[in-house]
Amino acid sequence: MSPLLAVADVGKRFRGLVAVDRVSFTVEAGDIFAVIGPNGAGKTTLFNMIAGVLAPNDGTITFRGERIEGRTPDAVCRLGVARTFQIVRPFPGLTVEDNVVIGALLHRTDMAVARRYARDILATLDLFEKRDFRASALTLPDRKRLELARALATDPKLLLLDEVMAGLRPTETDRMVDILRGVNRDMGVTILLIEHVMRAVMALAGHMLVLHHGAPIAQGRPEEVVRDAKVITSYLGAEATF
Repeated sequence: MSPLLAVADVGKRFRGLVAVDRVSFTVEAGDIFAVIGPNGAGKTTLFNMIAGVLAPNDGTITFRGERIEGRTPDAVCRLGVARTFQIVRPFPGLTVEDNVVIGALLHRTDMAVARRYARDILATLDLFEKRDFRASALTLPDRKRLELARALATDPKLLLLDEVMAGLRPTETDRMVDILRGVNRDMGVTILLIEHVMRAVMALAGHMLVLHHGAPIAQGRPEEVVRDAKVITSYLGAEATF
């Protein structure tokens, strides 16, 4: 069977700057796959090309056997790719529930059906009791989970998570790790994540890609990748422990 997502020799340039340089990898259905690397390594640019925000200059991106590079974000989302952002931006004046209903309406034209589904998602992410809160009143951990809930409401096959654990305390990170395991296991959603919290990456990911200056320097199982000399030198540091 073909992989759920196949990225082949993808490149992106901004005038003279090479942001992503011939990156290739595949993500199998049901996997949790991590992309790591220092700031400025090209991770978010790579996500933006998969999600349709940017068109690559080179290479191909195939999702469920269909080429998607250069398609618009809404078209990519309708095919089953959802994403979160580093800086969460809910609709602050709307309730938590209405924020998630907006995502649910992508594939549901009946408001009552969309609202029931949104409530199911909120219950899964421990936000049901706060469904009537305005999004602006939420704490950072709750806003992170709301961002995740809104993405899940679009019924993704592939979920792109851009530093979903940034700014969380260790106990909050552990809670998010448990939530993401459940999303992957119980909802059958494949996850591709960018993350700097290596403890969370090691707990979640089955496969990992490391970028440096836009180019891949290592790829494989996390326990192998973190021992790679190039990864230690360019990103982790010799004192890194997990």
